[in-house]
Amino acid sequence: MTNKIIITIDGWSSCGKSTLAKQLAKALGYVYIDSGAMYRAITLYFLRNHIDWTDNKDVTQALDNIHLHFEYNEKSAQSEIFLNDENVEYVIRDLVVAEKVSDVAAIRAVRTCAVAQQQKMGAKKGIVMDGRDIGTTVFPDAELKIFMTAAISVRVDRRFKEMIEKNPNITIEEVKANLEMRDHIDSHREVSPLRQAEDAILLDNTNIDMMEQLDIALKLVAKAL
Repeated sequence: MTNKIIITIDGWSSCGKSTLAKQLAKALGYVYIDSGAMYRAITLYFLRNHIDWTDNKDVTQALDNIHLHFEYNEKSAQSEIFLNDENVEYVIRDLVVAEKVSDVAAIRAVRTCAVAQQQKMGAKKGIVMDGRDIGTTVFPDAELKIFMTAAISVRVDRRFKEMIEKNPNITIEEVKANLEMRDHIDSHREVSPLRQAEDAILLDNTNIDMMEQLDIALKLVAKAL
């Protein structure tokens, strides 16, 4: 496909943004950039190195030592994130990181650092990227913007099923509380709050499965092209 575009997928936590983005990237032969993984990796670095993220000087110095890149893993058939040359794809999915990532992602310096790296990755187009502010801040001129949503009960159920495999002691109440907290922080933060871009197309996947969702998205891509 020679006429490549930038596709952004924004939306609430546990709406399946990453799933759709990966499916689209594979179907189109595009590069998938997981912005959420980038913020999780930064959060992991902060936690490991006891960075006080309420201290601007501490944050700035830490960000100078953080280098992120993605590598395609043929075994898992997906792009995996590396933090300072260490594969942290699975470490960043821990609940400890999930509980702090929205706080870290709300910091202006953190977002500026991540956005600069993301825009560099998207210079050649032919990318699919999901997150909270991709269509509004990172790629405001993207040719196709999708904003995803789903009923909170569905999102909690999806997240619980994902988490229970890694942490058998977790409760559905903990998952719901974590999601509600992240929703509030994401939509109320001062820097790049979560919102639907004016030219983004709403995709509610409460009552559709992954294949139906992909079919809708591919039709939107064809239209954009």
